[in-house]
Amino acid sequence: MRLRPPLTQATRLARRAAGSTSANRMVPEETPVAFSFAGTTHAVMMASPADFEDFALGFSLTEGIIDAPDEIEAIEVEDHGAGIDIQIRLRDQANDRFQARRRRLAGPVGCGLCGIESIEEAMRSVDSVERDAITLSASDIVQSVKLLSKVQPLHAETGAVHAAGFYVPGKGVVLAREDVGRHNALDKLAGALARRGVDGSTGAVVVTSRVSVEMVQKTAAIGASFIIAVSAPTALAIRTAEEAGMTLVALVRGEDFDVFTHPERVTDGAARNVA
Repeated sequence: MRLRPPLTQATRLARRAAGSTSANRMVPEETPVAFSFAGTTHAVMMASPADFEDFALGFSLTEGIIDAPDEIEAIEVEDHGAGIDIQIRLRDQANDRFQARRRRLAGPVGCGLCGIESIEEAMRSVDSVERDAITLSASDIVQSVKLLSKVQPLHAETGAVHAAGFYVPGKGVVLAREDVGRHNALDKLAGALARRGVDGSTGAVVVTSRVSVEMVQKTAAIGASFIIAVSAPTALAIRTAEEAGMTLVALVRGEDFDVFTHPERVTDGAARNVA
C-alpha cells in the first residue's frame, strides 16, 4: 500500500502587526482509521496516517481485546481512499473472547456509551502496576519531558499533534509516537513497545496532553507505573491512578511539576546518565 503523507502544505493569510502576507504552512493530515476484527468494524478513529501496525496492536492491547501480541494472527492495512481499514485477524481463543464480548455489548441503540454493559466497559478496573513500580528522581521527570520534545518531528513542523513517549531511567526516551489524537499516540506507543519486546514496567509513559481516565487505563495496560504529562489530570484519572498503584505526575513546566498519586516514588536525586 502506498503510504499517505502525514503532513500537507496549506496556503494561509499570515496577519501580523506589520501587515498581512500570503504564506504556506505545514499542517497535519487526519483520516478515518477503522479497526475491523473478523471482517466487522469495531471502532473508527480520526488519526494521523502513520504507524498503522503499531496502532492496531496497541489498540488491541490497551482496549483488552488481546492479552498478548501473539494472539493476533495477521494485520492487513487497506486504503479505501476516504479512509484506512485495518483488518485484524485474531487467533482462535482471542477471537472467541472478542465475539463473546461483541454479543455482550450489543444493544438496541448505537449512541456510544449506552446500556449498563457499555458504561461498565468504559469504567473498567485497571490492573495494579504497584508490584513492578520504579522510582524516578525529580530530574528524571523534568528530563523526560525535555527529551520527548526533541523527538516530535511532526509537532516541530505543525505545532498541532500530540506525542507519547517511553522514558527509561539512564536511557532516556527510547520510543515515541505522534498523532493528532492523544489516545492514538498512546496506542501507537503501546504497539511499538510490544512489537519490540520492551517491558512496560521498566519505564514511564510521558505524554504531551492532559491526563484523562483512558490515558491512565492505557498506561496500566502497558504495565508502566508512571504517567508524566505536561497538562492537568481529571479527577477520575487521579482516582484511577491511585487505584492502580500508579504515580501520576502532571503540569510539568520547566523544573516545576505536581505529583497527584504515590509521591513516595519521586526522589530528590539527579537523573541517571540520560543522553
